[in-house]
Amino acid sequence: MAFFTYIIASRRNGTLYTGSTDNLIKRINEHREKRRDGFTAKHGVAILVWYEVHESRHAAFVRERQIKEWKRVWKLELIERTNPGWTDLFEKLF
Repeated sequence: MAFFTYIIASRRNGTLYTGSTDNLIKRINEHREKRRDGFTAKHGVAILVWYEVHESRHAAFVRERQIKEWKRVWKLELIERTNPGWTDLFEKLF
């Protein structure tokens, strides 16, 4: 089983949210459809701009917490390194 740490955005250089999950497709779909009240629904954050795969839930969670502590510019650099066009990666998951 794979676990994921991910960053979603409202738009290029917009509002960012970092999370972790064991089902990336399901979780991003929840963000896109605003199925849960909260930060992402309130701020329209639903574009998958970065993710990485981990072998354990704990590793994904630790990475999520690490990134959440980062300065915004570091998060932007992380996204830009692998997704300079800020393409929505959701479709590529299929």
